[in-house]
Amino acid sequence: MTPPVLESRTPADGDSASPSTTPSTAPGPIDPAERWSFDVSGMTCAACANRIERKLNKADGISATVNYATERALVTGIEAPDEAITLIRAAGYDAAVHDEADDTWSRRATEMRITSLRRRLIAAALLTIPLMDVSLVLALVPQWRFPGWALLCVLLAIPVVTWAAWPFHRMTLRNLRHGAVSMDTLVSIGIAVSFGWAIVSMLVGLEPQDGFWLGFGRAPAGADALYLDVAAGMTTFQLAGRYFESRSRRRAGDVLGALTALGASEARVRRDGSESMVAIDQLRRGDLLVVRPGETVPADGEIVEGSAALDTGAMTGESVLRTCGIGDEVVGGTVSTDGLLVVRATGVGAHTQLAQMAAIAEQAQVRKADVQRTVDAVVRVFVPVVLVLSVLVAGVWLLLGANVATAVSNAISVLIIACPCALGLATPTALMVGVGRGAVLGILVKGQDALEASGTVTTVVLDKTGTLTVGAPSVERVVVTGGASAAQVLRWASAAESSSEHAVATAIREHAASRVGDVPEARDFHVTPGLGVEAVIEDAQVAVGSPAHMESLGVAVPADLAATVREAEASGRSAVLVAREGAAVGAIVLADEIKPDARGAIAALHEAGLRTVLLTGDSEAAARRAAADLGIDDVRAGVLPTGKAAAIEELRAEGHSVAMVGDGINDAAALAAADLGLGMVTGTDVALKSSDIILVREDLFAVIDAIALSRATNRTIRTNLVWAFGYNVAAIPIAAIGLLNPLIAAGAMSLSSVFVVHNSLRLQNFRSRRPRSGRSGRSGR
Repeated sequence: MTPPVLESRTPADGDSASPSTTPSTAPGPIDPAERWSFDVSGMTCAACANRIERKLNKADGISATVNYATERALVTGIEAPDEAITLIRAAGYDAAVHDEADDTWSRRATEMRITSLRRRLIAAALLTIPLMDVSLVLALVPQWRFPGWALLCVLLAIPVVTWAAWPFHRMTLRNLRHGAVSMDTLVSIGIAVSFGWAIVSMLVGLEPQDGFWLGFGRAPAGADALYLDVAAGMTTFQLAGRYFESRSRRRAGDVLGALTALGASEARVRRDGSESMVAIDQLRRGDLLVVRPGETVPADGEIVEGSAALDTGAMTGESVLRTCGIGDEVVGGTVSTDGLLVVRATGVGAHTQLAQMAAIAEQAQVRKADVQRTVDAVVRVFVPVVLVLSVLVAGVWLLLGANVATAVSNAISVLIIACPCALGLATPTALMVGVGRGAVLGILVKGQDALEASGTVTTVVLDKTGTLTVGAPSVERVVVTGGASAAQVLRWASAAESSSEHAVATAIREHAASRVGDVPEARDFHVTPGLGVEAVIEDAQVAVGSPAHMESLGVAVPADLAATVREAEASGRSAVLVAREGAAVGAIVLADEIKPDARGAIAALHEAGLRTVLLTGDSEAAARRAAADLGIDDVRAGVLPTGKAAAIEELRAEGHSVAMVGDGINDAAALAAADLGLGMVTGTDVALKSSDIILVREDLFAVIDAIALSRATNRTIRTNLVWAFGYNVAAIPIAAIGLLNPLIAAGAMSLSSVFVVHNSLRLQNFRSRRPRSGRSGRSGR
């Protein structure tokens, strides 16, 4: 159903945009089983999505899933949208009913959030670098200090810990109002306490406390000024992590808009004997839809008038046009290339196959980002434990007779050493380096979900048309009869097809261009949509087309040519017949050629221990032929677009971790449903937006490189996370017993972040698995 129209919304300036939720018309009661989609604002991590999801699912009768990547909640079981919006606001966030027509606003709001983070990050970095230089050198070398040096440090730090760090402070205040904590809480408190204690130390003139690092060396007097360095550095590190994370997940929801944009926005409807254009959301089942040549079929239906060759590549992935006539079923999103059709609508709105593909793609994305969910789950426990521990450390030291300065210093050391700067950088830095290295190798990684999923991939599912094959028919052979030569038949056919834009005509002309020399001119050209063409060539009538076309012209097809047609169809090829002066003279067999490097790439996948599956909308015969040629392990043919996603889920249910390689719109849902989606750059826009990884290189060895690079990046992320957590767990006790003063704690915290960055940079050494003897010498880059 169509959600109520919302008021015009303008993204608020700052880090997040809160959608307006005031409907212009009061919504009426809806079916509780109806699924509603809401845009959610204010989420900063996967923990936020989990918090909203728990809040919604606690309500009686409501079932909800919240996707942090797309910033969207899918809710069923509500009487009216305001019910879900109220619950989301009660959790500390804002929401509005998702309006497909308002996706431009959503994209603009996302860009504004990223732009705001970038401004804050640049400002913080420009101020933190000189602050670190001044405070570090002058704190450690007292004789270099000059009058007012501490004030200079304060002035440099104030914009960083206030304006630049405001996203963390704002989320902390919001979470505390609702009794929750997150990584933002620890970052915000660490920044505030470090800055505050530095100010107090300098204003009150507290005696600087010496500290030891495992018994070696003493911090010099005045080292408390480094609290400013800690506060500013912490802010900059965390802003960098937040910025790179936001950029990497910005495109996660693009597939939904791309699938929606694929369909027609208007339809030509015949009602009461007249035709009129109506909006697509005004269509009803039973409407008669008029589709002219070159137009997109606006809804699923059945042809009641006319015939045409339909471009069904968007929905089936087949490269050959499909001839449709009265009684045939068509789906929305296909295009009539050469005929006028009248279609009776049988599925409109959310009930079209295209809409179902969009829904499948959206649902498939909900389950991703497992590692980040684990991180945020740990942080939910880790943050309050650290806060409580810091207070306990200060209290214990006071009970043991230490002065206030010592107790506070040790408590701050615990807070600083436990601050998860490295944890915030672990994933985005590895992702950034992995993405950069992949770009050099012709592999575009779109998000951390691809890297997480790749580590356990056991099965690679490949689409046929456009992925393993060239994606367009080409002439394989010419069969002749009745005394004509192959060159003559090809010459006549090429001349007859000279004015046709059909894919078969293009293949015939290209094949003839290098084999028969000059092609005669054609006169009286005539096309029969979906069947074939006729023309006068050298004063003789020539016809080229399907067996049905020959039958309509009264041309008898000899047994040998009929056998050629049957053999071609049985082996997954296609064939067109050529007739001259009413007599069949030959057949032209066409096939979609296998890509030159496909066999080597499949063999390399097998050598890597991966199982291969061919998943295609083509016929069983065509699929079996391709699989036999390539050595693919399993075949699943004749699969519809929605069935492709189901086939992926079946493989996953059998215990396989699945990587899907495809290039067609019909692959979009399957690419999103797979553990790892790899889209060929030669494919459709919607397939690329559905993919986790885009393969820019033309050779199929890019598939191997993509999986290997993803696994390497995945291992790096896990190493970073293990270090970050292990470092905090090991360092906290050392700080608690007073062996780390804040100076050493700040240095150790920075070293932890440096380790994470350095470990991530090791991904630059990744090398392509493409054989060096392959095309070009770039495999070792």
